Amino acid sequence: LKPLADAGKKTLGSGVVVFVGAGEDNKASVVVGVTDDLTGRFSAVDLVRVASAALGGQGGGGRPDMAQAGGPDASKANDAIAAVRAALEAA
Repeated sequence: LKPLADAGKKTLGSGVVVFVGAGEDNKASVVVGVTDDLTGRFSAVDLVRVASAALGGQGGGGRPDMAQAGGPDASKANDAIAAVRAALEAA
Protein backbone atom coordinates (compact mmCIF):
# COMPACT_ATOMS: atom_id res chain seq x y z
CA LEU A 1 0.00 0.00 0.00
CA LYS A 2 2.91 2.37 0.59
CA PRO A 3 3.73 2.68 -3.13
CA LEU A 4 0.09 3.59 -3.78
CA ALA A 5 0.21 6.25 -1.09
CA ASP A 6 3.44 7.67 -2.54
CA ALA A 7 1.88 7.79 -6.00
CA GLY A 8 -1.29 9.36 -4.62
CA LYS A 9 0.68 12.07 -2.85
CA LYS A 10 2.58 12.87 -6.05
CA THR A 11 -0.65 13.00 -8.05
CA LEU A 12 -2.39 15.27 -5.54
CA GLY A 13 0.50 17.62 -5.03
CA SER A 14 -1.04 18.75 -1.74
CA GLY A 15 -3.34 16.61 0.38
CA VAL A 16 -3.89 13.47 2.40
CA VAL A 17 -4.33 9.98 0.96
CA VAL A 18 -5.74 6.92 2.70
CA PHE A 19 -5.56 3.37 1.36
CA VAL A 20 -7.13 0.34 3.04
CA GLY A 21 -6.41 -3.20 1.90
CA ALA A 22 -7.89 -6.52 2.99
CA GLY A 23 -6.19 -9.88 3.29
CA GLU A 24 -7.67 -13.35 2.88
CA ASP A 25 -8.10 -13.53 6.65
CA ASN A 26 -10.36 -10.40 6.61
CA LYS A 27 -7.67 -8.40 8.40
CA ALA A 28 -7.09 -4.89 7.12
CA SER A 29 -4.00 -2.84 6.48
CA VAL A 30 -4.19 0.93 6.22
CA VAL A 31 -1.68 3.49 5.02
CA VAL A 32 -2.03 7.25 5.36
CA GLY A 33 0.14 9.66 3.43
CA VAL A 34 0.36 13.41 4.03
CA THR A 35 2.12 15.69 1.57
CA ASP A 36 5.10 17.57 2.97
CA ASP A 37 3.37 20.95 2.88
CA LEU A 38 0.66 19.68 5.26
CA THR A 39 2.71 17.76 7.84
CA GLY A 40 2.68 20.84 10.06
CA ARG A 41 -1.12 20.58 10.25
CA PHE A 42 -1.71 16.84 10.01
CA SER A 43 0.32 13.86 11.20
CA ALA A 44 -0.01 10.64 9.24
CA VAL A 45 0.67 8.78 12.50
CA ASP A 46 -2.29 10.41 14.26
CA LEU A 47 -4.56 9.84 11.27
CA VAL A 48 -3.57 6.20 10.80
CA ARG A 49 -4.35 5.55 14.47
CA VAL A 50 -7.86 6.96 13.89
CA ALA A 51 -8.27 4.63 10.92
CA SER A 52 -6.92 1.64 12.83
CA ALA A 53 -9.36 2.21 15.68
CA ALA A 54 -12.24 2.17 13.19
CA LEU A 55 -10.95 -1.19 11.92
CA GLY A 56 -10.94 -2.59 15.46
CA GLY A 57 -7.19 -2.22 15.86
CA GLN A 58 -4.99 -0.07 17.98
CA GLY A 59 -1.77 1.74 17.39
CA GLY A 60 0.10 2.18 14.17
CA GLY A 61 3.19 4.13 13.41
CA GLY A 62 5.51 5.70 10.94
CA ARG A 63 6.55 9.22 10.08
CA PRO A 64 4.57 12.47 9.92
CA ASP A 65 4.26 12.06 6.14
CA MET A 66 3.58 8.29 5.95
CA ALA A 67 2.23 5.82 8.49
CA GLN A 68 0.69 2.35 8.52
CA ALA A 69 -1.45 0.26 10.82
CA GLY A 70 -3.82 -2.67 10.76
CA GLY A 71 -7.01 -3.96 12.21
CA PRO A 72 -8.90 -7.23 12.52
CA ASP A 73 -12.05 -6.18 10.59
CA ALA A 74 -11.59 -5.30 6.92
CA SER A 75 -15.36 -4.93 6.53
CA LYS A 76 -14.96 -1.59 8.32
CA ALA A 77 -12.77 -0.10 5.56
CA ASN A 78 -15.33 2.57 4.67
CA ASP A 79 -15.64 3.46 8.36
CA ALA A 80 -11.87 3.88 8.59
CA ILE A 81 -11.82 6.28 5.64
CA ALA A 82 -14.79 8.19 7.07
CA ALA A 83 -13.05 8.46 10.44
CA VAL A 84 -9.95 9.98 8.84
CA ARG A 85 -12.11 12.40 6.87
CA ALA A 86 -13.90 13.44 10.08
CA ALA A 87 -10.56 13.96 11.85
CA LEU A 88 -9.35 16.15 8.98
CA GLU A 89 -12.54 18.20 8.98
CA ALA A 90 -12.36 18.67 12.75
CA ALA A 91 -8.78 19.98 12.58
